[in-house]
Amino acid sequence: MSFQDPEPLRPRRGRWWGWLVVVCLVAAGAYWYFGVQNAGSPGGTSPASMGRGFGPGAFRGAPVPVRLATVQVETIQHTLRAIGTVTAFNTVVVRSRVGGELLQLHFQEGQRVEAGDLLAQIDPREFQVALDQARGQQQQNAAQLQSARKDLERYRVLFRQNSIARQQVEQQEALVKQLEGAQVSDQAAVDSAGLQLSYTRITAPISGRLGLRKVDQGNIVTASDTEGLVTITQTQPISVEFTLPQVEVADVLEQLRAGRTLQVVLHDQNDIEELARGELTSLDNQIDVTTGTLRLKARFDNRDERLFPNQFVNVRLLVSSQDMLAVPSAAVQVGSIGSFVYVVDDGVVRIQRITAGRVDGQKTAVLDGLQAGQRVVVEGTDRLRDGGSVDVVSVDGKDAGAAPAAARGPGAGRGGEGRPGGSSSSRAGSPAAAGGGPAPAPVEGGGPPAGNASAAPAGH
Repeated sequence: MSFQDPEPLRPRRGRWWGWLVVVCLVAAGAYWYFGVQNAGSPGGTSPASMGRGFGPGAFRGAPVPVRLATVQVETIQHTLRAIGTVTAFNTVVVRSRVGGELLQLHFQEGQRVEAGDLLAQIDPREFQVALDQARGQQQQNAAQLQSARKDLERYRVLFRQNSIARQQVEQQEALVKQLEGAQVSDQAAVDSAGLQLSYTRITAPISGRLGLRKVDQGNIVTASDTEGLVTITQTQPISVEFTLPQVEVADVLEQLRAGRTLQVVLHDQNDIEELARGELTSLDNQIDVTTGTLRLKARFDNRDERLFPNQFVNVRLLVSSQDMLAVPSAAVQVGSIGSFVYVVDDGVVRIQRITAGRVDGQKTAVLDGLQAGQRVVVEGTDRLRDGGSVDVVSVDGKDAGAAPAAARGPGAGRGGEGRPGGSSSSRAGSPAAAGGGPAPAPVEGGGPPAGNASAAPAGH
């Protein structure tokens, strides 16, 4: 037999297609009989029909399990978010102010230094020679000045005796003044030479942390070097720059003009871990016309040095805080009527339109539409409808068994034959009712689940 001949496979393939068509027809008939027909019948929504059927109307009347939260007064914070860049409070490139051979480096890369600490030493011999020369010239001119002053005293005595002319006395006085001026110039030359000599000791101008060095020991450095020897960044304190849209600037200015200090909180790049807390220090004097934003700067102590210059962080600026009614943000829904919530009262849910305010994390302020103490659905809203019944699972994160009876469904404590928390008839069809095992935990608040109460007699 050739492997390319498909003739022997045709009967078997046709037989399988026939069985597939038969199975689809049987499934469609069962769906119509048990689902559509029972849903359209008068008893289609009864618990018994829900227990037998599996069509679209099987769970139409069943209570929906939900989780509730209580409307209460909470502190809602007005927080503005932005992305910021950490900048050093001061940055200094250490350069040499004189030229010469770099004899020694007195720092380690990454070291923290204080203002005035010795960083490097340049060969001082050339500058020491210049200082000695200036001092020698100063002493020479000082001796001439001393001699000129004594001659002036003699000339004045001779002039009073009419021994010499007045002109000779005046010439001697001019010479003394000339030498006194030379004395001042000599002192300035000595000071200049001493200053140049002091520049051979390079010290830290500010306190901060050193970066990587740019030159090595033994190199010739000059005052015109642009890279310098090393860079010092002041990281304690440190600042963060960020921008805000111009529409949000008005709220910030209102608080600053009232004399309030605004707190700034920094989070890491993933916006998970808190890095530091500081305060807003300044705002720019103009808005960037290309982006429509305003630059702001905040200050942080950075005692643990977790912030590094040029680091990207998430900024949260706390503008104000106010106590007001709030609900979990998960409870607020948005539809054609605007913002609304599902309010549960005695196990019955209804749609309540609200006016939502600011969102603070997982909380949303409610300006109108709710009162303190009401309970709203935070989980299970996808199957709710106005006027439907619910099965309360928890209230404010606590199990419904510990919640007040008002938060439970219409069947709570009603059909239990004196037993709290559930209906005895709702468990008639279970193994416990038939004597087959321990009774399961009662269902709180939502009435009997599908296939419980009226399905039990049919099973017996």
